[in-house]
Order: sequence, then C-alpha cells, then structure tokens
Amino acid sequence: MSVQTFTDITVRKPARSPVLTTVRTAVRVSSPAPARTAVEFSDFVATRYRALLGTAYLLTRDRGLAEDLVQTALAKCWMSWHRIESDEPDAYVRRVLINTFRGTWRLKRGKREYSTDVLPEIPRSGEPTDYETSDRRAALLTALARLPLRMRVMVVLRYFEDLTEAATADALGCSIGNVKSQTSRALTKLRQDPALTDLWLPNA
Repeated sequence: MSVQTFTDITVRKPARSPVLTTVRTAVRVSSPAPARTAVEFSDFVATRYRALLGTAYLLTRDRGLAEDLVQTALAKCWMSWHRIESDEPDAYVRRVLINTFRGTWRLKRGKREYSTDVLPEIPRSGEPTDYETSDRRAALLTALARLPLRMRVMVVLRYFEDLTEAATADALGCSIGNVKSQTSRALTKLRQDPALTDLWLPNA
C-alpha cells in the first residue's frame, strides 16, 4: 500500500448539487422570515450542504446520523439566520454543528428531537460522501473514531476543513495553545494506530 498524504483524503470543493435546488423554493414558501433572509439561507444550504455533511460524517461515522446532525444544526441556524453577519455564515454554522455534536448529540445520540418544521426536508441524492468510497478513508475514519471526542473534532477542523489554529480555537471556544497541544497529541495517537501505518500524517 503506497504512502498517501492527508491532503488526498480531504473534502473536495463542494459543487452546487442539482438535487438541492428545490430547497430554495421550499424555504420561500414555508418561511415566515423576510424573503431576502430566506433566499440567503437556501443559497447557503444549496452551496454548503455537502461540505457540512462530509464534516458531520467524519464526526459521526454514520451517514444517517450525519444527515440528522446537519439537519438539526441547520434548523438551529435558521431560527437566528437574520442575525448572522452576511460575511460570516460558515463560521457560525460550523460552531453550531460542532456544539450540537459535542452536546446533546454526543450524550443522547438522537434521543432528543429538535423541531425542523421551519426547515424544508433536504432532498437526498443517494450519493456517497467523500468518505464512503475508499478503504483507506474507511481506515482513517476508524482511527478517528478511536480518538477522544475533543481531539477528533480538532483533527477534523484543522486537517479536513483546513482551518487555522485561530479559527479552530474560535469554533471550539478554547485557546490556540489548547488547539496546538490537543492536535499534537491526536496526531501522535493516529501515527500509532495500526490501521494507518502506511499513511503519511502531517506535523502538528
């Protein structure tokens, strides 16, 4: 098995998927919010859904749970979308996604239901995420699942979403120093994982 870099396994740039275009119409029809807010939100979902799903899949290691996690996070975001700065939606949605996963999602694994009446059902394409199509990626997912929760989140944000240490710290509400130390420990654990012996891992 040849050596492969982390970069080869990261999320590909999301394309605007035709299967999500109906979200725009559904939001406009069902939303009590101003039309401009609804359009901005539906455009964001259409553009970023697949990338969010990829992140959620890395965290949950389950397609169904990942879809539910994204749906829950987007429902929460929609309720306050009119207050989000137009140039910062990615950071806001990312924080909500991570906090949802770390909070009730981790503890109750879907036992707690969040109302998604305000959010249109997101069409399913049936297409696999970028992490369901490779044995090597499956091995990486297995190794990630063995990491403590906080370390796993940091690795996903730093090396799959390619966030800076500062942006990762902001998403998790911690210090940059904590990101550095936790990421270093996480990479050490991954290097020692037998499933990843042939996989090149970056330095922290």
